[in-house]
Amino acid sequence: MLTDQNRGIYLITGAMASGKSTVAQLLAEKFERGVHVRGDTFRKMIVSGRVEMLPNTEEEAIKQLRLRYQIAVNAANAYYEAGFNVVLQYVIIGPVLQEMVEFIRNCPLYVIVLNPSEDAIAHRELARAKQGYGLWTIAELNRSLQEETPKIGMWLDTTDLSAEETVEQIWERASTEARV
Repeated sequence: MLTDQNRGIYLITGAMASGKSTVAQLLAEKFERGVHVRGDTFRKMIVSGRVEMLPNTEEEAIKQLRLRYQIAVNAANAYYEAGFNVVLQYVIIGPVLQEMVEFIRNCPLYVIVLNPSEDAIAHRELARAKQGYGLWTIAELNRSLQEETPKIGMWLDTTDLSAEETVEQIWERASTEARV
């Protein structure tokens, strides 16, 4: 178990199939009191009337996305206030990453952007049970990540890292590179 020297909320983002879920789960398990908030859970809770985010999306999809982000942050804040280390994992790409940072009222906050190569993402996408790409392409989502997402927190190239190695990099470097 890890000590609470780096206690806080760890916000892990990146493109689909970048390893967010696996890394977030492993990181949360290392804490004596750890919680993994899976952002996509809040998307799945909308059983009718959900509008998906698409490359050329409509205003309602953006409103629903912001609502889901706010709910995920509220859950993370509540767990943190109850004494847990929280790992909040979600696809947060573009200027909205800065908004998410502002939503989180508890400090310290660690922002980690998993940033593997497009080839690594394609390989991981093929190896997993769920498929995230279809209407979005890896290149489109990666372009948005690289060009539109603020360069805050720790951007970690995980192309050649296992999930376990990624967690170790986060732990070793979080306090100096990821703290926002």
